[in-house]
Amino acid sequence: MESGHRVTVFGAYGHTGRFVVAEARRRGFVPVLSGRDAGRLEALARETGLEARPASVGDAASLDHALAGTAAVINCAGPFATTAAPVLEAALRAGIPYLDVAAEIEANLDTFTHFAERAREADVVVVPAMAFFGGLGDLLATAAMGDWTTADEAHIAYGLDSWHPTEGTRSAGAVSRRRREGRRVRYSGGRLEHRDDAPPVLRWAFPDPMGPRAVVGEFTMADVVTIPRHLPIPEVRTYMTVEAVRDIAAPDTPAPAAVDEHGRSAQTFLVDVVVRSGGAERRAVARGQDIYAVTAPLVVEALDRVLGGRTHAVGVVSAGEAFDAPGFLRALSGHLSVELPG
Repeated sequence: MESGHRVTVFGAYGHTGRFVVAEARRRGFVPVLSGRDAGRLEALARETGLEARPASVGDAASLDHALAGTAAVINCAGPFATTAAPVLEAALRAGIPYLDVAAEIEANLDTFTHFAERAREADVVVVPAMAFFGGLGDLLATAAMGDWTTADEAHIAYGLDSWHPTEGTRSAGAVSRRRREGRRVRYSGGRLEHRDDAPPVLRWAFPDPMGPRAVVGEFTMADVVTIPRHLPIPEVRTYMTVEAVRDIAAPDTPAPAAVDEHGRSAQTFLVDVVVRSGGAERRAVARGQDIYAVTAPLVVEALDRVLGGRTHAVGVVSAGEAFDAPGFLRALSGHLSVELPG
């Protein structure tokens, strides 16, 4: 769609931010580049020919300038524990939609907890975690539910063949670990729990071509925030292949390296979502390449739907709550291979 809308991308020069800028331009949007590093921002502006507006989360006036005259803001700058609230405050002052790509459990909880009423009263759409972690799992779980109104369990298994983390992923993870005092998180009995014990190592039967793999059970991601916001499922568990866990835990694992003309890394993924109710089970599967790169079409498709009025609610909403999940996923056919029930 040739929208022509100007959209602020905060953290535009970061690894994921660059993918988002490129995808937004491909979809007909006009990104306004923003972020706190003026040097990197100006370099990207010279490279792309786009306008740059430096801004800092500690300077509300600079954020207001960064968002002035734009239709929405996409926040790609982590740690989101630091950036989400100030950028969202600026979006509310401007009266424009806010989307982010936060994978931090705590930061996403903060957004839902502290901004739900204000965003609803302002009639502003706010979509946190509109990314590979949080958004994609929520969309798949919502699509798998179909006509079910409740379920007993939701399981989201991440089959990553590797995980070369960005600098932003590492810094965001460090912030989350400090906030939870080194404990791990799981969602059980309809609430979040903090635990000191080691997570279990299990075996998950991924669909082909991945097949059965060892996974770290209760490797908890943002899905435990997004899914329970609108789906009454008391048990939400996420799993991660042990190869990916080893990669992200190792301090010397290098950052992602581009292997194609789109800047994607060689990493492949398979996300297997299973929901269960009574004795019945439904499954939704997504396959693709590069978890950071695929975040861009996810958040830009969301942006297009928000600005086009194709949302189910206002206020702070998760992906599955805001959008027609099956239709959204099918719209990503050029970026994801998706199998849905029915």
